[in-house]
Amino acid sequence: MDISQFSGFLAFLFVFTAGFWLLIFLLTFVVPYWITGTVIENIKLKAAAKKLK
Repeated sequence: MDISQFSGFLAFLFVFTAGFWLLIFLLTFVVPYWITGTVIENIKLKAAAKKLK
């Protein structure tokens, strides 16, 4: 394995692991945060609509 193959392997490894950790971050933090915010917003909108009636 020469230096060009090794550098290509390192680049692949970096891209693969960066994508893996980004996926983990999205599934454990961003998606639940988004869902929680949507639920809270809907509760506030329903309470405001009920208050207007």
